[in-house]
Amino acid sequence: MSAHQYDHGHTVAGWTGVGIAAVGSALVGVGVCTASAGAVAGGLAVDVVALLVTWALHLVGWGKPPGRRPREQWPMRARDTGAREGHGGCLGCRLAGRGRRKARTGAGVEAVAGPGATEPAPPAPVG
Repeated sequence: MSAHQYDHGHTVAGWTGVGIAAVGSALVGVGVCTASAGAVAGGLAVDVVALLVTWALHLVGWGKPPGRRPREQWPMRARDTGAREGHGGCLGCRLAGRGRRKARTGAGVEAVAGPGATEPAPPAPVG
């Protein structure tokens, strides 16, 4: 029996982002304590880098989709096989243009297919 019975979401993307963000936040704290605007700005820049690194790792499959994962994907080093297509309901995937597919309807109007899609896309210009 494993040590825990639940998927806690431990991923390479998550831990890498937390590590980088901890360094950035510590730098912000040092900047506040020493009244150094440069250290505060540098720490905030490191936190933005943490966000971008975490997002990039999620998009290449080292993160996890929203919700529960199958048990075989619980280990931290398990890659997410559905990352290339995008995850339904995932803001990071939507920002990257993933998770929404265009499908042709019978009337020739393109509709957006995917989780949460309810409105058809506007018709493509002719010519």
